Amino acid sequence: VQLVESGGGLVQPGGSLRLSCAASGFPFSTSPMAWFRQAPGKERESVVGMRGTDGATNYANSVRGRFTVSRDKAKNTMYLQMNYLKPEDTAVYYCAAGSGNPISGRLRSPSTYEYWGQGTQVIVSS
Repeated sequence: VQLVESGGGLVQPGGSLRLSCAASGFPFSTSPMAWFRQAPGKERESVVGMRGTDGATNYANSVRGRFTVSRDKAKNTMYLQMNYLKPEDTAVYYCAAGSGNPISGRLRSPSTYEYWGQGTQVIVSS
């Protein structure tokens, strides 16, 4: 299994970025996947989880309405479109993949996911 994130960088407050997670080695179309992030000195937190079977999502309150997760099954790639970025969104962002068909309440739980990428840094600063 391989998960490779890209698309991070430096952006001004109010700006946008799109992160990508290129996946291989597991059934991408039906597996649950998620984005997590970890800011300096803070614990890892979930951003959004997505069920593979029906595309159901579960967003953290802090990003709902600003971030959008999507998948391109033809490219085996998951995306995170981040709009109206704030300084508090600064973190290393990780994608994760699991197995099975978890209930919505489990989509943002780290224990749902067996595989993790190396992360991509996002810095929101003027």
